[in-house]
Amino acid sequence: MKIEIWSDVACPWCYIGKRRFETALAAFPHRDSVEVQWRSYQLDPTLPEHYDGTELEYLSTRKGLAPGQISGMFEHVAAQAKGEGLNYRFDDVVVANSFTAHRMIHLAATHGQQDAAKERLLSDHFEHGKDIGSREYLTSLGLDLGIGAGELAELFSTDKYADAVRQDFEEGRALGINGVPFFVIDRKYGLSGAQAAETFSEALEQAWQESHPLIMVNTAGSGDATGEVCGPEGCVV
Repeated sequence: MKIEIWSDVACPWCYIGKRRFETALAAFPHRDSVEVQWRSYQLDPTLPEHYDGTELEYLSTRKGLAPGQISGMFEHVAAQAKGEGLNYRFDDVVVANSFTAHRMIHLAATHGQQDAAKERLLSDHFEHGKDIGSREYLTSLGLDLGIGAGELAELFSTDKYADAVRQDFEEGRALGINGVPFFVIDRKYGLSGAQAAETFSEALEQAWQESHPLIMVNTAGSGDATGEVCGPEGCVV
């Protein structure tokens, strides 16, 4: 079973959704047969590489939201994050364009480190005030993931993986995705938002049962597909 997750590194609900999904996946009996792939999405592609201001100022000036409304939103989201063991620090968030970070995730995927890259980027952005658009930071992250310095230098000197990131954007639009996180199971089921772990569990179980239907076995030569059973009306004698 394959699960694709469209997500942005600069999306606070995406990290919360990641944790809730992971909780459900950890309890899923067939988790070893599940492939998870992170897909790129940008909430604000027009954001400059670096924004000279706080997260509150960014949302206030570029999104037209009142500062008081934004502060209330921060408190609500931080409380939800805390419930998943995450420590959001919105006052320390460095506002930056996430496109290069998405390219980094694609590079990390070629080393089997896609999920590790996604986890670090989300944590460093929302919990540790790191600049996810910084070459210095992304290079350090890549080295921590075991990616060679030459490959990392190439990431910044070329547009490598840019087409792959844009392809994710296009596929997301084709699927009708207009908000993240968005979870797609076997290109058949879709779940929008940071759902409760229980909802993810139900979706995993339903998708698994439909892709692995129970097959009745008939003993060769018996001429009958069933044996003796008991039911609401009693037992077969």
